Amino acid sequence: MDSKIKALPKISLHDHLDGGLRPQTIIELADAVGHKLPATDAKELGDWFFSAADSGSLERYLETFDHTTAVMQTKEGLARVAKEFVLDLHDDGVIYGEIRWAPEQHLRSGLSLDDTVEAVQDGLEQGMADVEAKGGFIRTGQLVTAMRHADRGMEIAELAVRHRENGVVGFDIAGAEKGFLPVRHKAAFDYLAEQFFPVTVHAGEGDGVESIKDAIVSGRALRIGHGVRIIEDVMFSRTEGDTDLVVLGEVAEWVHDRQIALELSPSSNLQTGAISMLGDQFSDHPFDILYGLGFKVTVNTDNRLMSRTSLTRELELLMSNFGYSLADLEHFQLNAAESAFQALDDREELIDMISDGFANA
Repeated sequence: MDSKIKALPKISLHDHLDGGLRPQTIIELADAVGHKLPATDAKELGDWFFSAADSGSLERYLETFDHTTAVMQTKEGLARVAKEFVLDLHDDGVIYGEIRWAPEQHLRSGLSLDDTVEAVQDGLEQGMADVEAKGGFIRTGQLVTAMRHADRGMEIAELAVRHRENGVVGFDIAGAEKGFLPVRHKAAFDYLAEQFFPVTVHAGEGDGVESIKDAIVSGRALRIGHGVRIIEDVMFSRTEGDTDLVVLGEVAEWVHDRQIALELSPSSNLQTGAISMLGDQFSDHPFDILYGLGFKVTVNTDNRLMSRTSLTRELELLMSNFGYSLADLEHFQLNAAESAFQALDDREELIDMISDGFANA
């Protein structure tokens, strides 16, 4: 089944550039810049990233990025990582991928914010050209991210808008969530709204429903990055006739009724403890509940290196744990295509490609 799912057309909405490096690339780039790694064998390094990220804590999970960002401080390093990122997405059957990353974390060697965005775009275009030269298809878009604990939200928002004709399709905030509500960057979100620029916000991963609410109210988010803790705003009770009664809280009802896409990342959500209130097994993830209730669920990897995963693997795990069919997987991909930060015509093209691909499976 793995090869069949791998060949199906997929959409990737939540995938971090600094969380998807090849271990061998990290080793080679680290050697070039003199950065010390916890391991110098590709397999051992990959195992280290997975083990270090598998902590049950978002904060500890984020510490692993110290090593990946350290080797992404030059134009050459950024372009190489971006190019390989596209090739790896294509190998996983992805036809459209939004790549999110935080330019402010890549300035230690003297690059400007604009330099970093241009270097990443160069790499993405090289990757897309390589795929096309071999008869394949993939489209990409950058999601420029501001670190939510820093004070550069407006600067990064202006950067994103400045490069909207150079591959940047949206804005995000990321980093340690608890204690750093989106309202901290409200001026930036107001500016983005004035510029008609799409926004997705990390929320409902390291913090709860109030974070999701503020992503919508202050952030004007069109999608929610993770959003898995929306389940905390869903109440279940059993009637006298043993019928389950489901009541959505005001935030969950808004997200549900407006079909705001949830960028769910099941394996990552387990690693960061985002679903610890429900359990510590994949089958404990509320994905199936949210899907059954009609939320607009999408499937994502978050960080392929740290979670040692791919979209193919995430879909396989969903099938084996919840008994989904290919029709269900198609539904998830259509949800993602409809929610992509692309023009309507481009979204419709992706939808047709997905429908054709699944019809021929």
